[in-house]
Amino acid sequence: MKAASMGFLNRRVIPVLTALGDNPYLSAIRAGMVSVVPLTIIGGLFMVVANLPISGWEQRIAPWLPLLKVPMTATFGLIAVFACFAVAYDLGKQMRQEAVVSASMATVVFLMIQMGYREADQEWFLQMPGLGSQGLFTAILVALVTARVQKFFTDQNLVIRLPRNVPEVVYESFLSLTPFLTLILAFWVVRYVLGVDINAGIQKALSPLVFALNTLPGILVYAFLVTLLWSVGINGDNTMDAIVAPIFLGYLTDNAAAATHGQPLPYITANGFFTSFVNVGGTGATLALALVMLNSREPGYRKISRVSLPTQIFGINEPIFFGFPIVLNPVFMVPYLLNALMLTTGSYLLMEWGLIRRPSVGVPWTTPPIIGHYLVTGNDWRAAVWGAVSIVLAMAVYYPFARAAERQRLAAESVSAPEAPVPPGQG
Repeated sequence: MKAASMGFLNRRVIPVLTALGDNPYLSAIRAGMVSVVPLTIIGGLFMVVANLPISGWEQRIAPWLPLLKVPMTATFGLIAVFACFAVAYDLGKQMRQEAVVSASMATVVFLMIQMGYREADQEWFLQMPGLGSQGLFTAILVALVTARVQKFFTDQNLVIRLPRNVPEVVYESFLSLTPFLTLILAFWVVRYVLGVDINAGIQKALSPLVFALNTLPGILVYAFLVTLLWSVGINGDNTMDAIVAPIFLGYLTDNAAAATHGQPLPYITANGFFTSFVNVGGTGATLALALVMLNSREPGYRKISRVSLPTQIFGINEPIFFGFPIVLNPVFMVPYLLNALMLTTGSYLLMEWGLIRRPSVGVPWTTPPIIGHYLVTGNDWRAAVWGAVSIVLAMAVYYPFARAAERQRLAAESVSAPEAPVPPGQG
């Protein structure tokens, strides 16, 4: 049964998922989302300063609050602009185009379709909501279309080529003229001549997925898929990130805006929920497994646990993941999956019930547990306590499986060990 299941995964499932992870469009989205994460971290730092959990801090910081909101607006408020540039740059590079030109064209097109008209002043202006989370999916679409159109025009030689002895920057700028003009005209017609609200249309099309990922069943399915992919040797986070990262990042941006204005945070599973509350010391909370096996009677498990512990504090769990191994190992796969589902459920419910604050601050995924719990929730000490409890709970889940694997390994070693020679005269 086990062999048949693994055979099916290797023949049918793994090739499809591997191809999905290697897809250039999804790869560009993934790279673009990773590149804008520092913006959320920087914006989050100013948010932390504005909302320190100190008695009387709100009154003391009030005169400075408008100034503190400037960096927050320049990061969270413009995140779609930077995402558009980053995604188009990465895809343009993959398609062997001039990546800076790809990114510049995409950004100009995106900014153009975010214009609004003010009747009172009879002026066009940039609509700020569309430059933040509301325009994030539009930014990604524009970036992908731009790089693809640029590639098509180049391949079909539908470009203006100057003599090669002109400066490189001039040569490249003329190469982009025809695809750039085509893109401007196409999006201008759709957005302003036909009056199609591209932001609203894309958000409506993706609304079922956006809604589902902020529900307990939806985030449980996501947690299961990520850990299942890792269990068969595929980087589950990378494979799924291209699909979910823009959604989680949009949640975080909206939560940050709500926190800035003193409003209830709308989303539970915002960016940081999974990396801080579920991936405690790596996917499947493997930090707990290292702690359980730190003094294992089996030398191999003991050594791997001790070697991997320093990296797992920062969420890097490959040494233990492939050293035990967990991948394709049913003994460890079961608690690995169970911990992800347990921590997802527990964290979600605690936030739903208002016992823990929801994520509102961007922190690096390498932030150690407990500290990450505290920071991502805007300095909520209750989240830090839950982080410590999470590790203990994960250890309890791993413990019986780890001891079973230890006994199994010791028994196999005792069978394979050579018998001690019998001294002369005692045979």
